[in-house]
Order: sequence, then structure tokens, then C-alpha cells
Amino acid sequence: MENRQNAKLIKMTTQPVEKLICRLAVPTIISMMVTALYNMADTYFVSGLGNDQTGAVGVVFPVMAIIQAIGFFFGQGSGNYMSRALGKGDSGSAEKMASVGFFTCFTLTAALSWTSLLFMTPLTRVLGSTELIEPHAVSYMRWILIGAPFMSTSYVLNNQLRFQGNAVYSMVGIGIGAVINVGLDPLLITVCKMGVSGAALATVISQFISFCLLIFVTAKSDSLRIRIKNFSFRWLYFKELFIGGTPSLARQGLSSVATALLNRAAGAYGAEAAIAAMTIVSKLMMFASSALIGFGQGFQPVCGFNWGAGLYSRVRKAVLFCMKVAVVALTVIAAAGIAFAPWIIGLFRDDPEVIRLGAMALRAQCVALPLMGITVMTNMSLQNIGKVWRATLLALARQGLMFIPVIVILPMLFKLNGVILSQGIADVLAFAIALPLNLALLRDLKKRSETEVLPQS
Repeated sequence: MENRQNAKLIKMTTQPVEKLICRLAVPTIISMMVTALYNMADTYFVSGLGNDQTGAVGVVFPVMAIIQAIGFFFGQGSGNYMSRALGKGDSGSAEKMASVGFFTCFTLTAALSWTSLLFMTPLTRVLGSTELIEPHAVSYMRWILIGAPFMSTSYVLNNQLRFQGNAVYSMVGIGIGAVINVGLDPLLITVCKMGVSGAALATVISQFISFCLLIFVTAKSDSLRIRIKNFSFRWLYFKELFIGGTPSLARQGLSSVATALLNRAAGAYGAEAAIAAMTIVSKLMMFASSALIGFGQGFQPVCGFNWGAGLYSRVRKAVLFCMKVAVVALTVIAAAGIAFAPWIIGLFRDDPEVIRLGAMALRAQCVALPLMGITVMTNMSLQNIGKVWRATLLALARQGLMFIPVIVILPMLFKLNGVILSQGIADVLAFAIALPLNLALLRDLKKRSETEVLPQS
């Protein structure tokens, strides 16, 4: 095991960063897009049941975002520490952190989600449910809460594997689960006539299978083991979890708040049709941003290993490379979204009002999409090197500091058009915060690289 870890360290600190990032990014992009497919598949198959059922998926989405946020908090928090520790050659501390992140996440999620089962009806109302949507939302939420501990810890294992440079293993575990989810959706929704409950159950079953597969590959590969004996209550590990995971918690958690506010704002204009339209657009944009985040996750282990090894010039080179690729790729995606917006929305619903509102919202968000390349890559870079407060500020910006005021003010001025424009304007404002942080990061890396000690050849 020690020899394999040393070989991995040499590879991560000597191979060209562009080659490393691309090799690691392919499976992480697939993993993130597959994760988005869990939600996309539900939205697609449920959309055939009607606007009320489609809206129910959107209402419950904030709950799923919170589950994901908890998983990413512990996964990114433990994974960031693990990659830096491995970069220093300290595999013992990295293995202990893996167990701390895994077991803490499972216990916390189980306590929160199973307690929430007692308050489902009032919870759906807080999340923006209308009277017609509410019973479907409760049915959908019940299964999601039951399976939440396995869903969140799947994200922990997924992140820990890729931070060790084993992104292919995480892709296999997540990918097989997604295929099963897509197969179960029509079976449970249509054949078994379970409706939205069938969609939720399909998601939970597939996520549980992913959880089991990720446990298996962690135990059988050259990855660090998850062992209960390695669990420790040492303050150091929980401090590092907080430092490495808080930006992810802010980023993913605020997605829940933003979606709830968006549902409530949209519900005031056309009710079920407006919520259905915004639900579809939210899932589509999540699918696009998943590709970006997946690419960034291919960068993170490269960043962590090299930062831990003191090779700052390689970190800077990796940051610049990722930003260039992200901006170009998102520009292409945005152009396609703008050009084919009505057709894309029509794949989910044939309701003319849903298509009209959804196409307007999709185009509005696509205009600002390329700016996310700079915002997200800056956020992930700061998080990975331990700049927790700057990373958290930027994580809060897009769907918190910027979006919340915008979604409150714009509908008051422009009614439904204000709802449609809100996310795009928030993205522009978030970029205005990201740009100076990005320039400061690059200057700091350049200064550090001038004094770094290069490894002996």
C-alpha cells in the first residue's frame, strides 16, 4: 500500500498538469453528470404525469440539495485534507480522516432526515408547495428522507476516491447506480403505477446500490480504507472538515434555499405551470453546471497534491488551464441552450405555457453561463488550498448574497419577468465578486512559485 501511495505521489507531482487534469476530469465529469441524471430522470418521467407532479419534484429538490450539501461538506472536507496529507507523504492521517468523514456524515444525516419524516407536510409548504402539489410532494419526500443517509455518504465516498486520484472507481459506483435509476423510473412510475412515489423509490434504490458499490471498490482497490477503528474525535480532524467542507456546504446548501425562494416567487404567477417551468430549467442548468464542477473536481486532487508538496507553479498552471477550458466549454453550451431553448423544454412538457416560460428562463440563464467558469474554478481553488473564508464568501455569493436580494426585489419591479431574470443577474453579480479574488489568488501563487524548492530530478 505504501509503495502504491508513493508512486501515486510521484505521478501527481511530476506529470504535466494538463494531462493529469484531463485524465482525472473525464470520470469526474461523468460522475457529476450522472448524479444530475438522478434528478433529470425523475423530472423527465414524472413530467408525463402532469404539472402538479412535476412541480412536486421541484418542491422536494431543496431537500435533496441539503442531503447532497451534507455529503459534499464531509466528502470535500475530508478529501481536501486527504489529498494534501498524501502530497506530504502522510497516508496514516489521510486514512483516519477518511473514516471520520464517512461515519460522521452517516450518523448526522440519519438523525436529521429521519426526524424530518415527522414534519413533511409543513416542510413542503415552507418549500413553496401549492395545495394541489402538496400531496405529491409529501409522497416523493417520504422515500427521499428514508434513503438520505446512504445518499449523503455516497457523495462522501465519491469525493474521497477522486481526491486520492481514483476518479475511475467513483465513476463506476455512481454510473451503475444511474443506469439502474433510469431503468427503475418507468417501471415503478408507470408499470407499477406508483406515480411520484415510484420516482423517489427508484432514486433511493439506485443510490443505495451506488453506496454499496463504492464501499466495495474502496475496500478492494488501492484506496485508503474506511475502518471504524480509525474514527477519532480529535479536534484537528473536525477542524479540517470544517475548513475544507464549509464552502461546499454553503454552495450546495444555498441551492436549497434558492430553489425554495424561486418556487415561491414563481408560484405567484401562473402557479403550477410556472413552478413546473422553473423546475425543468433548474434541472437543466444543474446538468450543465455538473459538467463544470466535474471538470473542476478533476483539478482538485492535482491542486491538493501539489499544494501539499509545495509545488505552487504547478498549482497556478492548473488553475489557468481549467479556467480557459471552462469558459470556452460553457460558451458553447450556452449558445446551444439559447438557440434550442423551446425544443429542449418541450422534451419534458408539451404544455405551451410551460414551454414559453421555460424557454425564457433557460435563455436568461444561458447568457450568464460562461461567467460561471471563472466563479466556480476560483471557488474550488480557494477551497482546495485551505482559504476557507474567501472560498465560503464566493460560495455564498451566487445563490445567497446575490440571488436572495435579486429574487426578492426583481419580481416586485418586473413581476414574472423578474423571476425569470433573477438567476442570470445573480450570476453576473457573483462574477463581480469572483474576479478580484481570482486575480489575488493568481498573484499569490506566482509569488509563492518564485521561492518554491523544486524536486530533485
